[in-house]
Amino acid sequence: MQNTRCTMLTKKLVFLFAMVACLSFGSYAQRIASVDVAAILESMPEYSKAQSDLDKTAAKWRQEIAVEYDKIKGMYNKYQAEQVLLSDDMRQQKEDEIMEAEKSVREMQKRKFGPEGSLFKKRQDLVRPIQEKVYSAIEDYADQKGYDFIFDKGSASGMIFANPQYDKTDDIKSKLGL
Repeated sequence: MQNTRCTMLTKKLVFLFAMVACLSFGSYAQRIASVDVAAILESMPEYSKAQSDLDKTAAKWRQEIAVEYDKIKGMYNKYQAEQVLLSDDMRQQKEDEIMEAEKSVREMQKRKFGPEGSLFKKRQDLVRPIQEKVYSAIEDYADQKGYDFIFDKGSASGMIFANPQYDKTDDIKSKLGL
């Protein structure tokens, strides 16, 4: 009988402890929200202008590279037409010239469009200040509204579902005057 009483008392204490723990953890609930940073950026005129500038620069550079490739194609066609008339040394020299021109254009392409190329650096120069402005607005919003976490629902952050009531994209847009 005493063993049963001890077990019941233990169960009651465990239940009571669990209830207290649940209530105390409930008072520290974290507030979370989501925003679509891409949607915010796309609605900003300065971001659209930066993207337009980048697109124009990239198109200009692509055109320059295409012109260089056309020159190489012309060199190759001329070589093909004259090949039978050239000595072995002259053929080798022409082939080397063509290969060197191709190498030069590939290096130009890498300098312009590579991972650390001019376009990447220009994108950082133009877009980073705008992104920092948005992230600062999000941080201010989180501080003012008491959010513990704000996720970017537009990125590959692993978020599978976001309740629309937590989407604060429009609030951030209006904070930025958009």
